[in-house]
Amino acid sequence: MENLYIPQIAKAVNATEEFEFKETLEGLETLTPVQGFMSVRHVGSFIEVTAKASTIITLTCDRTLVQFNYRLVIDTSEMIWLAEPLPESEYPKEREIETGDLVESLSPNGYFDPAAWLYEQLILAIPYPKIAPDAPALEISDRPDENSDKTLDKRWAALSSLKFE
Repeated sequence: MENLYIPQIAKAVNATEEFEFKETLEGLETLTPVQGFMSVRHVGSFIEVTAKASTIITLTCDRTLVQFNYRLVIDTSEMIWLAEPLPESEYPKEREIETGDLVESLSPNGYFDPAAWLYEQLILAIPYPKIAPDAPALEISDRPDENSDKTLDKRWAALSSLKFE
């Protein structure tokens, strides 16, 4: 995918660049190329990026340590603020940050890298924890077993007297 020059997006029909893709992304090990559709729309002070993509990756189950194939699918959008970054010399020594200040921003005269953005979205979509579909379910109970005292580390026995009923 080629980088998109942000002022050129504003000059496109409906101020939108749309394209389909089918390629491998650097740094993301997949069994199939990432394929999908992306739309980048210029809306004055920000760009709106929308993507639908899918690929197949190999994950290792956190429960059984067995590898399994997983279809990674995203259907996401993000608004990226267009603002000139402050030079480092003009950064204040201390500054309060509001939650609304924590947004991604690009220079209005710079470039948007769709491959890097897509890579980030796919990485964020990888499930946590990674559990294989055929992994056995965990049995969680609130009642201690009769045999649990035998398996309980004796160093913890002093804490059992502090339990609240």
